[in-house]
Amino acid sequence: MGIEELTALSRFYGADTDYVIAGGGNSSFKDHGTLWIKGSGAALGEISPGDFVALDRAKLAELWKLAGTGTPEEREAAVLAGMMAARKPGEEAKRPSVETLLHDLLDFAYVFHTHPALVNGLACSQDGEGALGDLFGSGVLWIPISDPGFVLALGVREKLEKQKRSGGKIPEIIFLQNHGVFVGAHETAGIRSLYDKIMNILRKKIKRFPDFGNPLPPDAVPGAGRGLEVLQNLSGARVVFSRNNEIAAVVKTPAAFAPVSSAYTPDHIVYAGSNPLFIEKGSDIEDAWKAHIKKTGRPPKIAALEGVGVFGIGDTKKAAALAAELFTDAVKIAVYAESFGGPRFMTDEKIAFINNWEAEQYRAALAR
Repeated sequence: MGIEELTALSRFYGADTDYVIAGGGNSSFKDHGTLWIKGSGAALGEISPGDFVALDRAKLAELWKLAGTGTPEEREAAVLAGMMAARKPGEEAKRPSVETLLHDLLDFAYVFHTHPALVNGLACSQDGEGALGDLFGSGVLWIPISDPGFVLALGVREKLEKQKRSGGKIPEIIFLQNHGVFVGAHETAGIRSLYDKIMNILRKKIKRFPDFGNPLPPDAVPGAGRGLEVLQNLSGARVVFSRNNEIAAVVKTPAAFAPVSSAYTPDHIVYAGSNPLFIEKGSDIEDAWKAHIKKTGRPPKIAALEGVGVFGIGDTKKAAALAAELFTDAVKIAVYAESFGGPRFMTDEKIAFINNWEAEQYRAALAR
């Protein structure tokens, strides 16, 4: 057991887009005195042992005393400073994941946190919590929507302490509403087993899977070339085009676009923005663009033309492609959520928190 096993399993799941896309997800290993956790900006699929941050667990334990102090912004800043101070000698150039305290809290040697679209079809649905017991029994935990970082860690700690007091089993699986899933085990084989269990159970309950067949380039879709040109001029950025059977259905009408018109998880906000722009047929693209910025205060990272397709927009080609990729992930989630009472977006309050949180701005900058 140790860092080499953590690295191998992190690369295994990080390379599988069913589990990890963009910079989402994190993993950790701990012994009595040290926690090794993925550093911010490191990609799980390409991670090396040196990309994990070694932290002093005794110093991390002191950070729980910050609960209830200051404003939320002041508290998050203090927790970040405390995590940075907990880095062991030689680790000063790395920044630990915002979920470090939650990883340290869970009483397992290995902890993995990912955001599979299949999982989020449940976690971002109307009936997700109600369906959990029928699907997985009593050995799992559901955490209502929460700000990531310290607030989330506090919420999980409260639930775990309540579980301990009632004599319940410490859960190996924790579903986070509008976020993803945590799994914990004392061996890497246990992590694999838990993920296999989760995905197999969910696949059997899905009534419809998305159809991404018939992908088309912009020169094969009337109006796409014009859309690319105008959006590039308006944004001064890179733009990529996406269209296939499922996306064609999503952009068919404003009503069809509604299930992907806001944000499901923090990752969608970071990489694809919280407010996709839908431009109705016959509308002027430039007018719609300006109206969107006036309303939201920021340019969109996703623009959809009715009956045409979707455009990912970013400062670089990579950022534009990530925006389009995260939008496709949102489409998957919307389709999977149909099996659990329909989709449920993040609340406006939680979206605003992510849009203004320094940790996520840092992650977005690294992606660019």
